[in-house]
Amino acid sequence: MKHLVLAAALTLIHTGAQAQLYGTGSNSRSHSVQGHITSSGTYVPPHTATNPNSTQMDNYSTRGNVNPYTGAAGTRTPRY
Repeated sequence: MKHLVLAAALTLIHTGAQAQLYGTGSNSRSHSVQGHITSSGTYVPPHTATNPNSTQMDNYSTRGNVNPYTGAAGTRTPRY
């Protein structure tokens, strides 16, 4: 039983370390975006986004970060 608990704890630690592979922590500055329709006709509902800056490492959607408004973990790999 002790081995099972130890294995589970090590797995959680390893998973947490992997989750931080890209993200540097979400940008604390954000703004509201109104709902709109894109040029391709897709409706984008209102949401909150991080303010633009020179990196994608602190965006809510970047792997390793968490959106504080929805609790959703980021899944995207940064392009730059």
